[in-house]
Amino acid sequence: MDISEAIAGLKREPGFSDQVGMVLVHNGVVRGRSLNGGRVEALEVRPDQAGIQAIAREMSGRPGIFRVLAEARAGVFAPGEDLLFIVVAGDVRENVKAVLAEALERIKTQAVAKREILAE
Repeated sequence: MDISEAIAGLKREPGFSDQVGMVLVHNGVVRGRSLNGGRVEALEVRPDQAGIQAIAREMSGRPGIFRVLAEARAGVFAPGEDLLFIVVAGDVRENVKAVLAEALERIKTQAVAKREILAE
């Protein structure tokens, strides 16, 4: 996902300027260190694309939310590479922040499987 293009696309949608006061973005990247301290050589990611889109559609229906966009990449990625994008557009920060936090948590726990490949 090109974040700038995604936001520009949202801004072209009817109703955006009347309903949106905030856009928040999550750009998840591969960490070079595992949570246990080991060096990560790569991360294998297997997203459930249908599940991710279902979560995005559900979150788009929350009060004050104009739209939620989400995209997860599949494959094997090196540290620093982009993995997961979430864009939440809505009315006020209380609504937008809460939806971004919930969408991120649900996508990562329900719709993305990953496996770290550690250096030996």
